[in-house]
Amino acid sequence: MSKINEQILDELRKIVQNDRILTKKGDLYSFSYDASFGEYLPDIVLQPQSKEEVSKIILLANTYRIPVYPRGSATSLSGGPLPILGGIVLDMSQYPKSLTIDKENMLAIVTPSVITSSIHEEAEKEGLFYPPDPSSSNVSTIGGNILENSSGPKGLKYGTTKEYVIGLEVVTPTGDIIRTGGKTVKNVTGFDLTRLIVGSEGLLGVVTEITLRLIPKPAYKMTLLASFQRVVDSGKAITSILSSGVLPAALELMDKYCIEAVEHYQPSGLPLDAEAIVIIELDGHEAAVREEIAQCSEICKSFSGSKVLVAKSEEERTTIWKARKMVSPAITQLGPTKISEDATVPRSKIPEMIEKLHIIRDKYKLNLVVFGHAGDGNLHPNIITDKRNIEEMKKAELAVGEIFQAAIDLGGTLSGEHGIGILKAPYMRKELGLTLDLMKKIKEAWDPNNILNPGKMFPQKGQTKVVLTQ
Repeated sequence: MSKINEQILDELRKIVQNDRILTKKGDLYSFSYDASFGEYLPDIVLQPQSKEEVSKIILLANTYRIPVYPRGSATSLSGGPLPILGGIVLDMSQYPKSLTIDKENMLAIVTPSVITSSIHEEAEKEGLFYPPDPSSSNVSTIGGNILENSSGPKGLKYGTTKEYVIGLEVVTPTGDIIRTGGKTVKNVTGFDLTRLIVGSEGLLGVVTEITLRLIPKPAYKMTLLASFQRVVDSGKAITSILSSGVLPAALELMDKYCIEAVEHYQPSGLPLDAEAIVIIELDGHEAAVREEIAQCSEICKSFSGSKVLVAKSEEERTTIWKARKMVSPAITQLGPTKISEDATVPRSKIPEMIEKLHIIRDKYKLNLVVFGHAGDGNLHPNIITDKRNIEEMKKAELAVGEIFQAAIDLGGTLSGEHGIGILKAPYMRKELGLTLDLMKKIKEAWDPNNILNPGKMFPQKGQTKVVLTQ
């Protein structure tokens, strides 16, 4: 039964223009899914145009106890924006776009609907650099990136989104409009609510403006591609490079199943005889970069059967990175259902984690491919399957559980950048224990009526796993 009756609809029309209120079934289905899987139909979709409208919607939702699900471009891989209890989808992708680069203070001030790649482009015009670069940056909104604490290849050297968010304008779960942080890099006035909201997956507020710290654009960069005959050797090469004192801007891994998928999807000249490839990018002053790229080359060449290609031009460098960017669209061609995980382990445990993932693949006879930001231990094991195949989905469920357990056993975590959403919520207790109860208390204090994004992050009572076959 719909939670939106005629009286509530009339009240909403006083807040939001009628052409920004979507109630037709066809429109609602467009907002029922994200980049993970599962469909949940909202009762209504609203496209607010100001923080005041967002505030009034939240206040009304509290009055009638209607769940509100903030949503950007819906590139979430963990079910973050899915309206699992119906109610209101708050479509922030249509929020007015504003992007201002403050060159003097090295800041970007943006609204949540701005596409992430636009920030990269505008910052670079001013000789500045915004490092977080998720693979979806050409379509994802900065608001979604903030609430998932997205990262990308450059997280190894430059850190994740939370390192660059220094101020927020937020509508709280009770409808108040607040500001956290500010425009100064140093700020220790009271609790760091900015960092609490970043990565909170929309459970603690609706972000309406963001102040981002920018850094000077690196003067020079070089990229190499190394191929290995054994996937474990690629992991050992990564740990050897990091322990040598070299800190690459990015250090990416693709196993042979990824290589095959990319070459089948869009041939890029990747070595099909390799068990794994590693892409290494260094940036900084030219002399230092050249010295360090040579050092990385020698380390990679020390492994039997390995081959190293250093990009000699910007065109070659772009081709290498294009192959990495093609991984996600390429592997989606292998099957209709993609279960994308991002279990993360300490760097020293990368070889061991890779071995465990391949054991899981063989044990369950699943199409499991491994790629990711191996330099910071953030691997992306993806299971390609078909949700209509119930037996295979049951095996996928068991495999996912073993992947998470392997990461936790190695001192790692459930998620490096994809968030928890609904897909990882059942496993939260395994990693956090009693800390999860403290997180619940924070949620209850901020959102006493459980209005914002309910059903996410925290497992339902008695739930120990996601039932992929339901």
